[in-house]
Amino acid sequence: MSYNNPLNDIFKNSFDFNQFFSTGRRNVEAASAATQAVVEGAQAIARRNAEVIRANTENMLKASKDMMTSGTPENNISKHSDLAREIFENTLSNLREISETATKSSFEAFDVLNKRMAESLEELSSASGTHPATSKKKAAA
Repeated sequence: MSYNNPLNDIFKNSFDFNQFFSTGRRNVEAASAATQAVVEGAQAIARRNAEVIRANTENMLKASKDMMTSGTPENNISKHSDLAREIFENTLSNLREISETATKSSFEAFDVLNKRMAESLEELSSASGTHPATSKKKAAA
């Protein structure tokens, strides 16, 4: 009387664990690449924000000095309104640039993850033997 382990037949040629772990490793690599894209975008945004703040501060100091040295209130009001308009236009332009940078880095990260997800699903279905090409190969054999 011989004893056959019923679990031997269940796991026999049904799932490729090496490919499963390899897929997991590539998923982690893709997540790391996506995170890197987001971090680089955040760094670019932080650098640009610092540049904008420095430039606005310099402009404000220069304008304040000009207003203090010029004598007529009418001239100061004109300079003040010109400065306010310039700051408003620069702020809009900078916000547009920063939002484009954020959008670009988000899309880069999304593209990496989206591509990897499609590849991962393909790999896992192939490893599990449910992939149509794998099923056809097994049927032909």
